[in-house]
Amino acid sequence: MDTKLKNETAILAFLEEYARIKPVNFKNATNQVVVDREHGHYQLVRLGWQEGRYIYNTVFHFDLVGDKVWVQQNRTDLSIADELEQYGINAADV
Repeated sequence: MDTKLKNETAILAFLEEYARIKPVNFKNATNQVVVDREHGHYQLVRLGWQEGRYIYNTVFHFDLVGDKVWVQQNRTDLSIADELEQYGINAADV
């Protein structure tokens, strides 16, 4: 498997797993994985309602540029390089 496909597969697995986590502080929100394979964009967005206000947050946004993973957004305290390494992405590629 080439590096780009391997990295894409790993990013999708990471996002899908994280999307299953129900946000504790946003009880009426859901997580959605948004994928644009043609342009190499991968996001996890959280949307819904809280106290009469609409919520839309990009939790993670990754771009695949060549064989590298560019972290455009990380709204967590996770070390993304460490997390993605557990999914098989070389930390030097993040």
